[in-house]
Amino acid sequence: MLNSRLKALPDYPFPRMRALLNDIESGDPGGLNMSLGEPQHEIPEFVAEILYQERASYHKYPPVAGTPDWQQAVGGWLERRFGLDEGMLGADHLVPLCGSREGLFAIGFVTIDRQKAGGVPLVLMPNPFYQPYAGAAIAANAEPFYVNAEAENGFLPDYEALPEEVLERTALCFICNPANPQGSFASLDYLKKAIRLARKYDFVLVGDECYSEIYDAEAPVGILQACMELVSAGEGDPENPFDHVVCFNSLSKRSNLAGLRSAFMAGDPVIAAECRRLRNYGGSPLPLPVDAASAAAWRDEEHVIANRALYRRKFDLAEKYLAGRFDFSRPSGGFCLWLRVGDGEQAARALWREAGIKVLPGAYLAREDRNGVNPGAGYIRLTLVHGEELLEPALAKIATIL
Repeated sequence: MLNSRLKALPDYPFPRMRALLNDIESGDPGGLNMSLGEPQHEIPEFVAEILYQERASYHKYPPVAGTPDWQQAVGGWLERRFGLDEGMLGADHLVPLCGSREGLFAIGFVTIDRQKAGGVPLVLMPNPFYQPYAGAAIAANAEPFYVNAEAENGFLPDYEALPEEVLERTALCFICNPANPQGSFASLDYLKKAIRLARKYDFVLVGDECYSEIYDAEAPVGILQACMELVSAGEGDPENPFDHVVCFNSLSKRSNLAGLRSAFMAGDPVIAAECRRLRNYGGSPLPLPVDAASAAAWRDEEHVIANRALYRRKFDLAEKYLAGRFDFSRPSGGFCLWLRVGDGEQAARALWREAGIKVLPGAYLAREDRNGVNPGAGYIRLTLVHGEELLEPALAKIATIL
């Protein structure tokens, strides 16, 4: 009666965390949930105003491709942010999404065929990874292939080092930049090498860039930017510079609008067209008021700059209490800390028992590699989403307890 393939989906991290802590009474009922990447900063005031002003259009079915205003706003932002030529990204390159998770999961249905190189298709992903990557593989009858992203390789998976037979069977490959949970950046050289691999072995390369606008010193580069650099150097197709490549981004982290569920996919127009075609059957278009509010958010940078400043102050707090311990590294981007604590589950239980602080065991974000080793087992992930008045005492307790 049920699809047996779905039994292979990895257990989602948060139910596992709740089960881990279920038998422990919190030492502080007023503690802090630092396990969830849910931004707590204020939303831009103009978003609520636009949603109200445009409320009458809720009675209309919205277009799957988004409004022309939304298309212009998103294309313009990508061009400004990544130094692309004006007008390069039009409606053909864009797909509006109700949150990036939806699109990252559904991309498997568009890009994965029944077989690849005579075998079951593979989907490459960093390990640790964002769980919908594995969902995209399994729901489309492919196999997740986990590639460790550890300190030794700068927390970036080394896809180039994979055997030929693995790359030949690859249908889809994910790069998370900035990396979640480690906060590391992919360089332009790294991205260009991945693009070359995708084109050589005929698989789709996905750049998950949802944390791209939260960074400490310098902005991370983007995968579409790497595509254009290849074309400038005489590589690739000038008529379709994004061949085999798409990126995802969202207003959830950039603008603290996780509940708005507004995101996009951009890149190869052939892939974008198939995604829009699929969404005609089973997608949820952005409501027209959300299109309007989203367009305004993508055009405005002032609130994003202010948002980054708040995170930098919290990076300072984390450094104050954790520097020199747990292999602490100030994140280049994103808002997560990836702390080596020896036993992630034990540390999570201790913090909940003694301080009412929830953190996520790193093992729940990763899977065992081909040697039976889970690269996240020795870590915890915690998020710096709360205000400083809540965050500072929590960081002090973490430093004391662990």
